[in-house]
Amino acid sequence: MREKLVEEFEKEYKRKTLPEVKAGDLVRVYHKVKEGEKEKIQHFEGIIIAKKRKKEIGATITVRREISGIGVEKIFPLHSPLIEKIEILKRQKVRRAKLYYLRKKK
Repeated sequence: MREKLVEEFEKEYKRKTLPEVKAGDLVRVYHKVKEGEKEKIQHFEGIIIAKKRKKEIGATITVRREISGIGVEKIFPLHSPLIEKIEILKRQKVRRAKLYYLRKKK
């Protein structure tokens, strides 16, 4: 009974059009950023090193990018209304579900 109520509540907030992303994909995530009263769309491009909670409402992806020799990671909730869209730029075949070893590569 309780599970059914939770599912119905979550259904309203779940995003219907999500691309099938996985670890190793090179993606560009467009997300809304608020600066004062203005709101703009910014993109963050990088490799997905982890995907958590599959298709639940709390599903997240961790995107890593190296900027000026410094590794930057951002965690994006997939069902957030602040995410405008996710573009898959390149698919790579990987043998791991989590690519945390990329943190130590450089």
